[in-house]
Formats: sequence, structure tokens, C-alpha cells
Amino acid sequence: MKTISKRLTLERSKVKQASYDLPSAIKLVKSTTSAKFDESIEAHISLFIDPKYADQQLRTTVVLPNGTGKSLRIGVLCGSDKVAEAEKSWRRSCW
Repeated sequence: MKTISKRLTLERSKVKQASYDLPSAIKLVKSTTSAKFDESIEAHISLFIDPKYADQQLRTTVVLPNGTGKSLRIGVLCGSDKVAEAEKSWRRSCW
């Protein structure tokens, strides 16, 4: 059987309910940090939508506040007369 560490037992004892409202959940997450690395959290949100109907399907993207840290590279195969046009369209789409 797997043993649970003292640190994890202490952190689990701080969690009292199954769900919290957002402000108290953020306070709880900040008070239970004990790892030596940057911890992350997951958010599970129930929207009560039925994805089999087209008007209830949800697709979105999220822009991270500091980005992902990766640089964007785009390759274009074109003639020498279209290079300026490709750079112009890239700058327009990225900004």
C-alpha cells in the first residue's frame, strides 16, 4: 500500500469541502503550496450545454498573460515578387 507523506497529509487536512467559491478557492490554493516548484491548478466548469446541438457547441482559445515562452516561426514558399506581401500579411495576422 502506498504511504502518504506528512506534507500531503497536512495539506489535505486544510481542505474541508468538496467545492469552494472562487475567492476562497484562490486563498486555499495559495495557503496549501508547499512544493519546491511552481504549482499549477485545474478548473472544471460545468456549462450545462449539450454538444450534439450546433448552437450549443463551444470552442475557444485562451491567451496566456505571459505567453508560452515559445517563439513563432512561419515558413512561406513563394516567389521573390511575393515576399513583401507575405511579410505584410503575417504582421497583420499576428498583431
